[in-house]
Amino acid sequence: MIQHEDKRSTDLPRLAASFWFGVIYIENYNGFMNDLFWCISYLKKYNKIENDLPPTEETLRVLMNITMPRDLGEDFYLAQDRVLTSIRERREIVDVDDLTPFEPHLYLYKGDITCLKVDAIVNACNERLLGCFIPLHHCIDNAIHSFAGLQVRRDLMKVMEAQGYDEPNGKAKITKGYNLPSSYILHTVGPQVGGRVTPQDEEDLSNCYLSCLRLADSHELKSVAFCSISTGIYGYPIEKAAKVALNAVRKYMETENKNIEKVVFNVFSENDYEVYLRSIKEAY
Repeated sequence: MIQHEDKRSTDLPRLAASFWFGVIYIENYNGFMNDLFWCISYLKKYNKIENDLPPTEETLRVLMNITMPRDLGEDFYLAQDRVLTSIRERREIVDVDDLTPFEPHLYLYKGDITCLKVDAIVNACNERLLGCFIPLHHCIDNAIHSFAGLQVRRDLMKVMEAQGYDEPNGKAKITKGYNLPSSYILHTVGPQVGGRVTPQDEEDLSNCYLSCLRLADSHELKSVAFCSISTGIYGYPIEKAAKVALNAVRKYMETENKNIEKVVFNVFSENDYEVYLRSIKEAY
């Protein structure tokens, strides 16, 4: 007599695994939503907002954008970190070790810099160095602060209060990356171009790259990812900015570098990517 295997018994482990995966997913989702709602309620009260707001990730980002974190409680940071960690785990993280260099130590990457796993990413910011306060603004300063967490603004508030004056063009400050895949953030202020690029604009932009590399090197960091500094709302033409960036980085890597092994030029648009490709071919 032919013995037939009881498929119900062989399916039990799979069904059990599926069941527990569903339970864990529901528990994680409920925990995420509880933390999200709690953070929104906390920041509404902190900012004295009485309007009803939907319990969404976008609402939390809006509230984070407008908050000056002078005395946020540690309970807020713990809940915020759980929310931002969950968001990060749903994003497609790119490890610098998986990129292919176009020259030894030099890389070009098109994508979201807040998804790059490197030792440090570079934030192009304004002279206050406190992030973008415009809710949901499309600038890189807003994105980096939003995905990293309010600890970055808190830390920079202390730095700028101790400094006592606005950050000049071409300098750099460092903070932890907190909830980003990157360990650190290098903050620099690029020149604002009001038409023709001046020699001072070019010097300031070059110094942005050099200052960030020196600061990263002094902290013994191995990899740094640069955004395209000043080419957004600051108006620096991307063709000229790319040449300044490539020249400054090459100069540093050839003459001053001690610890840095990988430098990434990060762009977001296809047009900027093509501009950098042409500049690379001309420079190398």
